[in-house]
Amino acid sequence: MKEKREAFYMISAVSRFYKIHPQTLRLYEREGLLKPSRSDGNTRLYSEEDLRQLDLILNLTRELGVNLAGVEVILNMRKKIEEMRREVNKFIKLLRETFSEQMESSTEPDTLVKVTPPKVIKVEIEPEED
Repeated sequence: MKEKREAFYMISAVSRFYKIHPQTLRLYEREGLLKPSRSDGNTRLYSEEDLRQLDLILNLTRELGVNLAGVEVILNMRKKIEEMRREVNKFIKLLRETFSEQMESSTEPDTLVKVTPPKVIKVEIEPEED
């Protein structure tokens, strides 16, 4: 069985493709906006995920005029939103599993809450005398 290998790109190829100076890529790394992996020879290697991140950074800076501090805030917020989305999905899955288990163990068909019939009390009212 063949392993799926991820493609990695050297800094020179990335800078040529995106038409940016290699120093800009190094700056993004220093600022913590990009985290390329390193080869045994300490060469920066950019993955497909790094390139998606770079696309976003360049869109924010070039198209929307966001400065690097703003880019950092946006990237952190996106990361937090993604973490929250995963947590909500886990919670929903747990709720579904719990609800499903309770429905399977329920003795009352098609009911969520057991309802007891109301008691009827007969009250006689005597007419008022004038």
